[in-house]
Amino acid sequence: MDFIIEFFKYWNYVGLGKMIRIFWYFIFFEFGRYVLLEFWVLFVYWLGRKRRAKEWEAARQALYNEMPLISLIAPGKNEGKNIFKLVKSLNEQTYQNVEVIIVDDGSDDETPIIGRNLEKNGLIDLFIRNDMRGGKASAANLAWRYSRGKFLLHLDADCSFDRTAVENIIIPFYLDPEIGGVGGNVKVRNGDVSLCARLQSIEYLKSISVGRIVTSYLGIYRIISGAFGAFRMDALKKIGVWDIGPGLDGDITVKLRKSGYKIHFEPKAICLTAVPTKFKVLWKQRLRWSRSLVRFRLRKHLDVFLPHKNWRWGTFLGFVENVFYNFVLDIKWYIYIIDMMINFSSWIWFLIPMNLALYMVAGFMQQLSLSLWSERSEDERVLWWYVPLMVFYVAFFLRFCRTLAYFKEFFWKASYRDPWNPQKSSYQALKNGY
Repeated sequence: MDFIIEFFKYWNYVGLGKMIRIFWYFIFFEFGRYVLLEFWVLFVYWLGRKRRAKEWEAARQALYNEMPLISLIAPGKNEGKNIFKLVKSLNEQTYQNVEVIIVDDGSDDETPIIGRNLEKNGLIDLFIRNDMRGGKASAANLAWRYSRGKFLLHLDADCSFDRTAVENIIIPFYLDPEIGGVGGNVKVRNGDVSLCARLQSIEYLKSISVGRIVTSYLGIYRIISGAFGAFRMDALKKIGVWDIGPGLDGDITVKLRKSGYKIHFEPKAICLTAVPTKFKVLWKQRLRWSRSLVRFRLRKHLDVFLPHKNWRWGTFLGFVENVFYNFVLDIKWYIYIIDMMINFSSWIWFLIPMNLALYMVAGFMQQLSLSLWSERSEDERVLWWYVPLMVFYVAFFLRFCRTLAYFKEFFWKASYRDPWNPQKSSYQALKNGY
């Protein structure tokens, strides 16, 4: 009780000006970007809902008038346990003029048996197997060579989809002919399995379901998820399809932007994916994801910061925002902590709980926006209980993971030794500057 009294007395004494000085990192970079800006954009986006509904219905009619063939490809390794669920979900789609192509990238489970049975029974159009593993980019490019559709959907084998997902991710192409790629709204399917999965459920809602509405509206949307992404076939042919990853989904998005195409996020195209249920597995996944920022945005596509033929403000600002918030501010956070320890060490026990309280308030405000926008708000209500833990998950677990990944990739190019790709593929990528 005495601590609580002293706590409030201290902050009453400090005043607003000093409080801004102490929490400048949170106020200007965290709260300003992820609460104030997002709330404003979502409000403006909401105001335009009637106009968008009319345009959407006209585009939907145009899609069904044309009825183009759509190629659905799912490259992967050892996905035997997931393939049938994926195919069942695709066969239940409202849009049915599709071809389904499964590529087995050197699996050593029952994928070949399951895939060939699905093909034999007419549940998929084509099953292809690489006897020797080439990596996900190689498998996706193989599927692309066999694809006959006007549009191509790249899917992860461990995903399932709402019944309208395929038509909803294709409709934006009929809204704007300059759109070359559309990202789907990826949500967590197995969020009830563990604490690790619960926290990722909130993270996906924040960063994808709502976060990408904001970045797409602002024209700085930067990554079409490999779990559920749609592309114009002629655009893929123009840019040379997928390069060796990790980070191949972000890489192909940048290639589309650099070629002059627009990128769109469609919140109504719902995909459900399985996420890691243990922090140890999640740590390895995020190390791989985080390395791609250095590998692709600070090396391969560094020319985005320079004028070129298809230079666009949206692409440039998307890169700046990504690098600033995920790389520069990651370093800046450590400087902020040192500043607190040096200049406010005697009051650190008042600063820590106040800092946590501010982040929790911001987290609940974000969760409110998620519940207002989500079509599954009733099912996601349980996530409110886990919002306070997001402070530790984001500020420490994810941040330390990113820092380690950046450090290793910047100095030692660790992504080229990642077993996620065959060593021969990584060698070729390093040799050719990928």
